[in-house]
Amino acid sequence: MKQPIFVYYQLNNFYQNHRRYVKSRNDQQLRDASKANETTLCDPEKTRDGMAIVPCGLIAWSTFNDTYTFQHNTNNLSIDKTDISWKSDRDHKFGSDVFPKNFQKGPLIGGKTLNESIPLSEQEDLIVWMRTAALPTFRKLYGRIYVDLKENDTITVTLDNNYNTYSFDGKKSLVLSTSTWLGGKNDFLGLAYLTVGGLCFFLAFAFTLLYLIKPENWEITTTCHGTETLQATDAL
Repeated sequence: MKQPIFVYYQLNNFYQNHRRYVKSRNDQQLRDASKANETTLCDPEKTRDGMAIVPCGLIAWSTFNDTYTFQHNTNNLSIDKTDISWKSDRDHKFGSDVFPKNFQKGPLIGGKTLNESIPLSEQEDLIVWMRTAALPTFRKLYGRIYVDLKENDTITVTLDNNYNTYSFDGKKSLVLSTSTWLGGKNDFLGLAYLTVGGLCFFLAFAFTLLYLIKPENWEITTTCHGTETLQATDAL
């Protein structure tokens, strides 16, 4: 595997597309420090001890918090976690002057805790998680490895198994992947393109047949003597 090698975590049976889950956030609060107390739509993670939670809502509360460390043969392998989120999200959706406050302070911890001295625009694990997935099985970028891996190399992975997927019969996986100039491996997109392409080909073939094989139109004409004749005319 040639560098860069992308490290993903994959979750199965996790419905980030559920309507109540997707709505449980406040974009104004994430973007503007003056809106820190704006917690509408964040039920049930809105306030704690009368103080607003920043960031509020179920999406932020459930941020993935497993951690991975890698060893390549006998050497420690570092994971680069910079620029794993979309630049547009960092620049426009999460404020550089908005800091976590009163977060994960309740009796039930949902996921990752956040460093209160780091603004939300630099909390890239959070930003990646809050771009919700459309399907119940999804991958999210954890980091990148800038070392070439060769055949017969030994990779040792040590993980902190923190994220609770057992309560909803979910599964989690660690995925190492590379990409080409066409992008990374994506089975769903390939199947979708093949399905749509095959349907378009079938419809084009059917309409071509309809155009080439023109049915005859028949009409009845009546002469002035009262006799009727049956006449075939070409279809337009």
